[in-house]
Parts: sequence; C-alpha cells; structure tokens
Amino acid sequence: MSIGSIVFIVLLIAAVGFFSLNIRKISKNIKLGRDIDRSDNKGARWKTMMMVAMGQSKMVKRPVAGILHIIVYAGFIIINIEVLEIVIDGITGQHRIFGFMGGLYNLLIAAFEVLALLVLVGCLVFLIRRNVLRIKRFHYKEMTRWPRSDANIILIFEVLLMSAFLIMNAADLALQTSGTYHHAGAFPISSYLVGMLPTDTITLIYIERACWWFHIVGIFIFLNYLPYSKHFHIILAFPNVFYSNLRPKGEFNNMANVKKEVELMMDPNADPYAAPAEPAEGEDPGKFGAKDVTDLTWKNLMDAYSCTECGRCSSMCPANQTGKLLSPRKIMMDTRDRLEEVGKNVAKHGKEHNDGKSLLHDYITEEELRACTSCNACTEACPVNIDPLAIIVDLRRYLIMEESKSPEEWTVMFNNIENNGAPWAFSQADRLKWAEED
Repeated sequence: MSIGSIVFIVLLIAAVGFFSLNIRKISKNIKLGRDIDRSDNKGARWKTMMMVAMGQSKMVKRPVAGILHIIVYAGFIIINIEVLEIVIDGITGQHRIFGFMGGLYNLLIAAFEVLALLVLVGCLVFLIRRNVLRIKRFHYKEMTRWPRSDANIILIFEVLLMSAFLIMNAADLALQTSGTYHHAGAFPISSYLVGMLPTDTITLIYIERACWWFHIVGIFIFLNYLPYSKHFHIILAFPNVFYSNLRPKGEFNNMANVKKEVELMMDPNADPYAAPAEPAEGEDPGKFGAKDVTDLTWKNLMDAYSCTECGRCSSMCPANQTGKLLSPRKIMMDTRDRLEEVGKNVAKHGKEHNDGKSLLHDYITEEELRACTSCNACTEACPVNIDPLAIIVDLRRYLIMEESKSPEEWTVMFNNIENNGAPWAFSQADRLKWAEED
C-alpha cells in the first residue's frame, strides 16, 4: 500500500469519526427537549417530505432563488456521487476505477461536469445577491458578522470545489490525450480549459493530483463544517419536514388540566366544589409554557438546528415589516445558540446544572414575544416547515401564566374571561340586555 493510500485512509477515518461525534452531540442536544408524538399519519408525512424537502415546493414560491437553490443543491449532491469512486481510488491507489463502465461512465462524467458548471454559476449568483445587490432580508439586525460570513464561506467553498473538479478533469483529459492516463470519461466542459493548462506532463500530473486531493479533502472539511453551520439543514431538512406539524397551523396545544378547569368554569351545571383536574400523563403540573430550551419539545429544538437563516419568515412577518422588534429568524437562531450553550453545560456539569440563564429574557425579550400576531406567516414561508410560532407561544405562555407579566389590556381581558366567561366587562346575566333596549 502506497503512502498516499495510507494518508487518504487516515484522513477518511478522521473525517467520518469527527463528523459522527458532532452528530452524536447534536442528537443529544435535541433529546434534551420534552417528548412529543409525531408518529401519526406516516403516509401524509412521507408525502410532505417528498414534496417540501425533496421537491422543494416551497422554495420555488420565489422563483429565482428557488430554481437556483434546486440547481445548487441537486447538482452538488449528484456530483458527489463521484466521491464513491474517489474514495475507492484513494484507498486502492487506482485511477478512475469505474472507467471500465465505458459509455455509461462517459455519460455520468459528462453530466457531472454540466452540473458542476451550473452549481458554480448558481453560487456566484448567490454571492452577488448577498454582497452586491444586498437583498434586504440577508442584512437584518440579527444577521451579525458570523451569520453573514457563514453563508459566504459555504458559497465560496462550493465555488472552489467545483473549480477544482473541472480543472482536475481538464488536466486528466490532457494526460489521457498524451497517453499518460488511460482513456475514461467524457469532458464537455473541462475540455475548454485544457488550452489554459501547461503542456508539460509532470506539471499536468501535479495539477491533476493537487486538484484531486483538494477536492476530496475539501469534501471532508465541508462535511465537518456542516454541524457548525446553518447549512446543516442539508441533512436535517428531511427528518424535520417529516416530523412537521400536520394539524391546522396555529392550533394551540391545550394543556389538559387547564382545559378541564376552563370547561368547568364555563359549565353552568358544574360542581364548584369538584376536585381539580388531574394533569395528563407525563405532563408537569407545576409549569406552564417554556422558559428555557429544555422546556420546549424535541421538535422545537430540531427546528432550531434545521433553520436555513434564509430570512423568508422575517420578510413575511407583519410585525417585523412594520418595525417591531420581532424577527422569527432570530427566535430560531437564539434557540439554537441557547441549546448549544445548555448542551455544553450538560456535557460538562450534568443535566441538573443551572447557569442562571434562560432562553426567555437572556436571549428572547418580552417585547419580541408580544409583537407576534400569531398569523403564521413565518411558518407558511419557511421552506423546511419550521414553526417559530410554537416556540413563541410556549414562551409567551410561561411569561403570562408563570410570571404574570402581560400588558394591561391583556390582563383586563383575562380577568373578564375568568370572572364573566367572556372578554367583555359584563356579567353573563347582563349580556343580552342590549336586545331589550328600544
């Protein structure tokens, strides 16, 4: 076995191992959330996943960005099918080991080249949209230095990977033409680059090998960058859409014990001395809503890791667009950041550790929560079915039911409902008096 093969195997094991450790960490963090059953209606879930995650049906509602995203996403994934050949070549020390497939191999390499060019162009257009045209939603206040840099890093990285792929093929074609390498593959795009390369055989071999190593090591780096990036949605989009809420948008998840009390209050025949309702199985009777990420469900936490930070939610949010502090994208980013912090604390100090901080107040303010109109525009706009409203409602529920913090207008309404069974300041006995007037 050559030194090159040994180095490659070491890099492969390290890349896969490190990626697995990061996946395990994220999985543990998501499991810190409360349990919720999303195992119902599997047929509808598979259909939704195929349409939204695979077919990207919600992306194309904005045609330019949607079509470009499909090209970049599909192109990058399909091109990396060739990684299988590169891995086998790297381990065995062979060169284009699948070349024996003849015409089919030629067709595949030609298709990969066309896709590589499309991905390259798509990424350049995205870079122009972000940095030259400066699309507004990419520059909201929550898009600080790192979120903006993250998007650019991944786009530049893909440009470099696709460029290396095409230059590698161009050098390979030149070496095949000279008889140094065996003939394998068709190169409709990279053939135009051959004239730009030197003609010296040794130099061509160095260029081809350098691009080969850059391409595969770059993919290893890309793989391990994903868990630290918003681009982790490449992996999580599929399970996140599969487990998305299939019930009507905005339907509240009533707490069973609270609902029972309200029903008794509204029932004129109810026994006022009846025992309080028992909490549902697994439900904590001592807490209403959510204060920190561990009070949210695992699906809320998966939403946070799946956020693409595209800003479609915030650009459609009426509160945000009228100058309110609320940004649904920030809600998801804050949830993910706090979850990362809690996950590190749990790993270091144990699950019972309290760092004196919480998602509510330390990350998300009361003003943000009160600005939400519960219109569900954010959930409807999200291309991977993330539900920021579910988090907002749970945080707001804690704010009101646990901390008794609500605007004066809300407090008056709540008191009226409690005392009169309706939001208005009239007793039930007086409610129909208006009909008696002339």
